Amino acid sequence: MGLVFFKRYWMELDLRGWTPQEVELPAGYCLLAWHADLLAAHAQTKYESFREDLDAVVFPCLGQQEGCRRLMEEITRSQGFLPEATWLAVYRAEGQSRPVPCGTIQGIVDAKGRGAVQNLGVVPQHRRRGLGRALLCRALQGFQQAGLERAGLEVTAENAGAVRLYRQMGFRHVETLYKASLAPAGVS
Repeated sequence: MGLVFFKRYWMELDLRGWTPQEVELPAGYCLLAWHADLLAAHAQTKYESFREDLDAVVFPCLGQQEGCRRLMEEITRSQGFLPEATWLAVYRAEGQSRPVPCGTIQGIVDAKGRGAVQNLGVVPQHRRRGLGRALLCRALQGFQQAGLERAGLEVTAENAGAVRLYRQMGFRHVETLYKASLAPAGVS
């Protein structure tokens, strides 16, 4: 295994000029506000969303169930954790008794006083239904409710779909970063 550098973008949005958007979810989907009882569901959804994606190579904890659990615990225990910017998407099929978690986002207030999206993930079989946009909108609304003027996030440059969504939402590329990671066998 060798060291590999992954190109990442830091993107920001001026919340003072951003107008909240209502995103209509498909039938059977809804968003749940943060509650401590949902920590395990957020962690499992994070794992299912990222385990087969490039981000699990960039951040190995995303490719492990226990790593996602620890990450969620760290996020929710951090001084800047913002419950208003933390949401879980769930899906309940007709006749199903319990909803199935299928999307997650967490928000914190970073050291510079910006709202920072920690992880926006949608389980592969639920993608392309507007869930990522809906989760991001709710998180941004949470940042605004907290009185924050800016929001930011970091995204792997190769994740064209995510970069496109963030640009459509008004985020602008501010800085290019490189994240070093040990590459698994076959990745160079």
